[in-house]
Amino acid sequence: MSEAITAEQAGWVEVGLEAELPEGHQRAVDVQGVSVLVVRYEGQFYALRNNCTHKDYPLLGGEVSQGRITCEKHGAKFELTTGKPRTLPAVKPVRLYQTRTEEGVVYVGPL
Repeated sequence: MSEAITAEQAGWVEVGLEAELPEGHQRAVDVQGVSVLVVRYEGQFYALRNNCTHKDYPLLGGEVSQGRITCEKHGAKFELTTGKPRTLPAVKPVRLYQTRTEEGVVYVGPL
C-alpha cells in the first residue's frame, strides 16, 4: 500500500498556519520562482501572482474589498476569484494559483 502524498511532497509551498492568517491577512510566498500573494477574504484563501499586469507593481498591501484587490500604484482592481481586471488601467488578468489547507496548514501551488 502506498501512503498519501502531502501537499509539500507534491510541490506545494507552505504559506503558514491557518490560525495565524486572520481575515484580511496578506502574505507573499515564492512558488517556482514567482512571487504569489495569498489573501484571506471572507474566510477563503485566494492566491494570485503578486504583480499588477499594468506596470509590474506588487499587489501585496493593496486594499481588498468586494472580492477585489486594488493595486496601490495606479488603482487597477483585480477579482480574487478569476484574476480578471475590473478597472483601468489594467486590461490583462493576473495569474491565479490554487490554495489548500491540510491539518491546519495553508499551502499554495500552480493551477
